[in-house]
Amino acid sequence: MKDYVLDILNWYSKNKRDLPWRFDKNPYHVWISEIMLQQTRIDAVIGYYERFISQLPDIPSLANVSDDKLLKLWEGLGYYNRAKNLKKAAIMIVLEYQGIFPCTYDCIIRLPGIGEYTASAISSICFNEKRVTIDGNVMRVFTRFYNDSSNISFSSTKKKIHDHILSFIPLKSGDFNEGLMEIGERLCIPNGVPKCELCPLKKGCLAYKNSNYYLFPVKLEKKEKKIVVMTVILLVWKQKLFIQKRMQGGLLQHLFEFLNVEGKKSKEEVFHLVEEYGKISSVQESIVYTHVFTHKKWEMYSYIVYLDDVIHSDCFFSVSDIENHFALPTAFQVFLSNFKKEVLQDTL
Repeated sequence: MKDYVLDILNWYSKNKRDLPWRFDKNPYHVWISEIMLQQTRIDAVIGYYERFISQLPDIPSLANVSDDKLLKLWEGLGYYNRAKNLKKAAIMIVLEYQGIFPCTYDCIIRLPGIGEYTASAISSICFNEKRVTIDGNVMRVFTRFYNDSSNISFSSTKKKIHDHILSFIPLKSGDFNEGLMEIGERLCIPNGVPKCELCPLKKGCLAYKNSNYYLFPVKLEKKEKKIVVMTVILLVWKQKLFIQKRMQGGLLQHLFEFLNVEGKKSKEEVFHLVEEYGKISSVQESIVYTHVFTHKKWEMYSYIVYLDDVIHSDCFFSVSDIENHFALPTAFQVFLSNFKKEVLQDTL
């Protein structure tokens, strides 16, 4: 692969996408984009990134933002601890580096929420430090190029790939890293037939030569996700919905949610569960939805409960208020959308 360094750099120079965080090499912009791109496709991130930067244009604004506003800006991206760590890191940069993003890998990796990959990406792209970024795209390109059947789920395989690329990475390490990753994402694709004829590595690629790209990369089979059954209850009073903040630890902590309980509940059980919230007019069964997380699935049954009177009216909000001011996780967004479609439209 070392014989194709210039080919990779030339391909990237001619074919790189015009992405908003590539307009400059501002480490703040690269940092935010890299954190957002974890577990999320580039096309999906652009809108979130532009909204985030427009509201929090620099490190001090991120350090001083309220938690609720931060989580609202992150709404839809998931993995909300990433957003919380962004703020922790921004505070650290303000306190220890006078608000200026640190310029070396060793300092960057000390920041909350930043691991080897992100520190390598920022230091190579923004500060020309010779660091290697290894993600799924790079491992796929590497194992196909060499017909390497090492299991990429093992840290030893990742280290082997890292050390090999480090032995020949050029001075333009940031462009090389981004070029190799973009080849993996756009040409040496994970699903479907790779676009080998467009790839600058094809002449040396053993998978291209042997027509066996589908054998690589080798990785462990995914474990079955744990299924959690729950019942979601939309309490409705004067076309407003009850929401509460999740205070328990674990998934989606400090975000807002509709009332919910573990297990699949009957209409009668729901009636008794919500009596404490006010005078019940009716209980109606609603949609069933399964939301998939990294390690578990939520199998969600739902009810809409109409109340004639309530005890805590300050917990009820209009749909527009919820959409504009509260960070509602994707797992609950579908119930809000269904309420707008099936209930609010019928009353217009």
